Amino acid sequence: MLRNIWTPLADGQPIQHKDPGELIYLQDTCAECFYYIVSGTAKCFISSPEGEERILTLPHAGELMGEAAFFDGQPRVSSAMAVTKCQLVAVNRQRLEQVFSTHPDLAIAMLEDLARRVRMLSGHVDSEFLQADKRIARHLLSLLPRPEDTVHCTHEEIGASVGVSRVTVSRVLGEFDKKGWIKTGYKSLRLLDRAGLEAYLASGDSR
Repeated sequence: MLRNIWTPLADGQPIQHKDPGELIYLQDTCAECFYYIVSGTAKCFISSPEGEERILTLPHAGELMGEAAFFDGQPRVSSAMAVTKCQLVAVNRQRLEQVFSTHPDLAIAMLEDLARRVRMLSGHVDSEFLQADKRIARHLLSLLPRPEDTVHCTHEEIGASVGVSRVTVSRVLGEFDKKGWIKTGYKSLRLLDRAGLEAYLASGDSR
């Protein structure tokens, strides 16, 4: 397995430990750092004034989160919470400059990662025009970027992310499982056939 490109951010740095359900950062607060996930899965979500929650992403080990607000200097637009036990490294501006000085190639990689994040969030907007099964398919593809990836989430969380009921999510995931595109487990999903799910999303077939 290839070494994760972001590991230089964590070299020699203190590890933060978060238990499931523990808050990592809060919406509308100042972003003095972003985070590299050493292990575990988190969720990034938006809360409305009425208390409704919409999950944007479920970042897991080897990924970054919270970097957009860190770079633009504006308050965070989302909150983050640990879904499983997480080990995190907080990266502030001084640490980032140190890493860039010794690993300048990471600057381009980080720009590419931010561009990918913008594209993914644009997909959330586009998904509002899709039927429920296509919305769920697109959301799964954004959560599971690599073959054989596993993500920990509930049907309620997926439903909250795409704006459909838990019952609809359960029905659609059952269909995707039967087709061999994913494997469902207890509060978990594994991507088996990304090409099949992508082909379905691109097709005109929608139930």
